[in-house]
Amino acid sequence: MATKGVNAFAMAQAQFDKVAAVLDLDEPTRELLRWPMREYSFAIPVKMDDGTTKVFRGFRVQHNDARGPAKGGNRFHPHETIDTVRALATWMTWKCAVVDIPLGGGKGGVICDPHNLSLREQEGICRGWVRQLARNVGPLQDVPAPDVMTNAQHMLWMLDEYEAIHGGHYPGFITGKPVGMGGSLGRKEATGFGVIYTVREALKRLNIDPKTTTASVQGFGNVAQFAIRLYQSLGGTVTCCSSWDHADQASYSFRKKDGIDIEELTGITDRFGGIDKAKAKELGYEVLPGDAWIEQPVDILIPAALENQVRGDNVEKIHAKVRMIAEGANGPTTPEADEVIQKRGIYLIPDFLANAGGVTCSYFEQVQSNTNFFWPKDEVLTKLDNAMTVAYEAVADLAEKRKLYMRDAAYVISINRVAQACRDRGWV
Repeated sequence: MATKGVNAFAMAQAQFDKVAAVLDLDEPTRELLRWPMREYSFAIPVKMDDGTTKVFRGFRVQHNDARGPAKGGNRFHPHETIDTVRALATWMTWKCAVVDIPLGGGKGGVICDPHNLSLREQEGICRGWVRQLARNVGPLQDVPAPDVMTNAQHMLWMLDEYEAIHGGHYPGFITGKPVGMGGSLGRKEATGFGVIYTVREALKRLNIDPKTTTASVQGFGNVAQFAIRLYQSLGGTVTCCSSWDHADQASYSFRKKDGIDIEELTGITDRFGGIDKAKAKELGYEVLPGDAWIEQPVDILIPAALENQVRGDNVEKIHAKVRMIAEGANGPTTPEADEVIQKRGIYLIPDFLANAGGVTCSYFEQVQSNTNFFWPKDEVLTKLDNAMTVAYEAVADLAEKRKLYMRDAAYVISINRVAQACRDRGWV
C-alpha cells in the first residue's frame, strides 16, 4: 500500500539506520534488526460462491522475537505488499519494546478486497491463511490480531481453524476476539484512547489546556472514532476528519468549523469507516478533497488511517497554527516530512508510541486468555492509561534530556531494549 512512490520498508529501515548510528550499534546487531528473522509468503486457494476457485496471496512476517512471541495484526487489502508487511512487523517490534511488554514484532496480510467478497469467502481466506501457517504461529510463537479491514469475526474463524488443527482450546493464539469468546473488554477503544492518553500527557507537558485546542483527524475507522470521542471528552474540538469512499475509490474530508458531531457522523458511516457524502452535506458538513485534513488551521493533527500520508510533497501544507502531530496510524510520516516537522518545531508523538494502546490491550487480552480470567473494562482501561503514560514520560524525558526529536528518542529506547535482549540471548 505504498503511496506516492514511498516504500514503507525502506522507510522503516531508514528510520532504524538513523538511530543505529546514534547508538553506534555493532554491525551484527544492525544486520539482525534491519531485517525480519522469518518471512512466509503463500497461496490460499478459496472456493468462491460462484463455484470457481480463486487463489489469494498471503503473508506473515516475524521481525524479531527476542523479547517474546511475535505480535501483530492481519490486514486484508487489495494493494497489500510484502514490503508493507515487513515494515509493519518491524514497527511492531519497536512498539512492543517502547511500552515494555514481553512481545516481539509480527504482521500479516492477504491481497484481497473484503468489499467484494461474501462473508463465506472471507471465512475461506481466514481458514486458508491459518492452514498455511499452523506450525509457525501460536500462543508461544506468534499471536495475530485484527488490522485494516479485518475484525473480531475474522479472528474467531482463524482461532477455530487453529484449534481444529491442533485439537484443543488455545484462546491465547489470537487477540481482538469477540468479548465472551476470549476477547478483552476495552480492546475496541484501546488504540484510539491510547493516542489521546499520550496527547493529554503531551499537552500537560507543554502547559496547554485541552479545552482550548482544536484537531483535524485523517481517517474515520475504529482508531479515529475512539480518538475523537476521548479527545472531545477532554474538552477539545475536532473540526475536520477524512474517510475513504469505496464507490469513488477516493477519500474526502468532512469539515464543520464549530466542531463535528461524532454520533451524527457514525450514524451515516458504513462498516469500513466510509462517511455518506450526501447525508453529510444535508447535516451541514463541507465535503472537501481527501487531503484537506492536513491543511486545517488547528492545534493538533492526528493521522489515524494508512501509512505515507504526510510526505515531502504535502508537508508544507501543514498550517502555521499546528503545534502537535499525534500519529494514530502506522508510518504516516515519511523521513522527508519528518525533517520539515522537526525544523518547524512541531511537537510529534511518534506512531509506535502514540498507537501502542492497541498492542498493549492485545497483550492484556492474551494474558487474560492464557489464564482464563477476565478483567472488568475499567481495570483494562486503567492499566492501559498507566502503561501509555509511563511509556510517554520515558520518551519525553529522554528527548528533553538529550535534545532528541521525539521519534528518535522513542527509537533509542526501543532499539536499546531489543538489542540488549538479542545480546543477552547470545544471538550477537
